[in-house]
Amino acid sequence: MTLVSRILGFVRDFVIARIFGAGFATDAFFVAFRLPNLLRRLFAEGAFSQAFVPLLADYRNRRGEADTKQLVDRVATALFLTVMLVTLIGILGTPLLIYVTAPGFSADAGKFALTVQLTRITFPYILFMALVALAAGILNTWGRFALPAFTPVLLNFSFIGMALLAAPYFDPPVMVLAFAVFLGGALQLAIQLPALKKIGMLPRFDFAPGDAGVRRVLKLMGPAVVGVSVSQISLLINTVFASFLPSGSVSWLYYADRLMEFPAGLLGAALGTVLLPSLAKAHAARRPEEFSALLDWGLRLTLLLTLPAALALAILAVPLLATLFHYGAFSANDVMQTRSALVAYSVGLSGLILVKILAPGFYARQDIKTPVKIALVTLAATQLMNLVFVGWIKHAGLALSIGLASCFNAALLFRGLRQRDVYRPAPGWLPFALKLAAALLAMAAGLWLAMGDNAAWFAMSGSHKIVRLGAVVAVGVFAYFGTLALLGFRLADFKHRTIA
Repeated sequence: MTLVSRILGFVRDFVIARIFGAGFATDAFFVAFRLPNLLRRLFAEGAFSQAFVPLLADYRNRRGEADTKQLVDRVATALFLTVMLVTLIGILGTPLLIYVTAPGFSADAGKFALTVQLTRITFPYILFMALVALAAGILNTWGRFALPAFTPVLLNFSFIGMALLAAPYFDPPVMVLAFAVFLGGALQLAIQLPALKKIGMLPRFDFAPGDAGVRRVLKLMGPAVVGVSVSQISLLINTVFASFLPSGSVSWLYYADRLMEFPAGLLGAALGTVLLPSLAKAHAARRPEEFSALLDWGLRLTLLLTLPAALALAILAVPLLATLFHYGAFSANDVMQTRSALVAYSVGLSGLILVKILAPGFYARQDIKTPVKIALVTLAATQLMNLVFVGWIKHAGLALSIGLASCFNAALLFRGLRQRDVYRPAPGWLPFALKLAAALLAMAAGLWLAMGDNAAWFAMSGSHKIVRLGAVVAVGVFAYFGTLALLGFRLADFKHRTIA
């Protein structure tokens, strides 16, 4: 379902790029959408989910249905009232928020006013998504995984349908995207309500801020809020820098980020989900050798999958962007400007996913403070790099700062695990690294020869680009895994390292 959502996300971005391009209006929308989206990650999918779901499972297993339903009612009420208040404050204070998060827009009264208007329409999205996260946590605890996993698809459907069918009826047309966000949030909540009712867990209003369960959720959210907010603050600061750059900069960064997030989201989420419970199990059972072996397996698998993905994104930046977005209002210049950001982002792809492998090594040992401290150091380093790079390579400098900071974060986490003697590298790393390097060189050569001249991709038809890109990717896959196979590497070598 995550893969389906990611693919539809590309269709959504293709539609937006074709109809609206990259410039004044899209910059305003992406800044407007970023604010509620960041708060969504803080209130909904981030800190709240990490605090609520384990407590809900404990109530269900130990305290029975009546107490569990009461917990759901009271937590849902507290969440609704809190996020509703934040939403109202956000809508009323939108001009101030835009001054703080995109101060460069204030130099253009029209752009600033449009951003304020779009933000006010999108802000209720965080209320919908906070309740969606609550519903998803309940359904997952009851073993209903498919519906919550499918739910994000509805936002993409809303974007695609509204942009294609309703854009001509809005003035300016970009307003349709803000209403698509509002509609998408409402649809995601609506689809989960019948499922909650079916299991008898549809929340009712029950205001009890002193309830032990509510206070427990708030207490557990504390460290999680700090950890989640660090990355969100970094993104907000990047928006501040981007707002002073030429029109289109925010949009170019957005489209590059979307491509980079495809492998990052799939591989990072999958590997992190597999590792954390297994590491926690090994730690609880006091099996340090098994704990270290799991980390070693995760690190090797991450490098095996992410290094070729990062290299391919850098080499195939123009073919990928031209195939996905170079239609309608999205010009060749937009492709080249987005390319520079994508190449810069690709530097940190492996680091970004390594963080998702190394951080669970601390969480599984109930050490939350160390990753948070490292995240704060990384935030400071990111902003120092922004100051150095943004004047030199403009919007691409912001992407490069994030990429290098991800690698820096991963390096600090790795050093922390080694200093605590929690991770001890298994034998065979040197041969593994040499085989990997040879395969990457073979893949790079294959991709470079197969893709041809970048300029030719702008002249191809859409269908020609799709067929050609598919063939180029096939060459890269064959060169990479074929070289590994010739050097004696077998995917089965990794199977015995996993823990059920």
